[in-house]
Amino acid sequence: MWRLLRDRRLSAYKFRRQVPIESYILDFVCFEKRLVIEIDGSQHVKSRRDAVRDAALASEGFAIARYWNNDVLQQPTSVLEDILAKLAGR
Repeated sequence: MWRLLRDRRLSAYKFRRQVPIESYILDFVCFEKRLVIEIDGSQHVKSRRDAVRDAALASEGFAIARYWNNDVLQQPTSVLEDILAKLAGR
């Protein structure tokens, strides 16, 4: 995913990776649009900890987009299209 997002490759949006915010490390963040992108495995299904983290980030004005590892690997174009739609909506 970083290869696809870095150096403003996605419609010139700037992303940072492994960003520390509060007590969390976020996978990817576009500060301009306050969008957090998380790439998750199956251990995150119905994770109470993730719900608490998402609520804390939302209270700071961030939106969170979560994608499964398999989707990123097998359908990167679809994931990027969804990210662009979310960015446009912010």
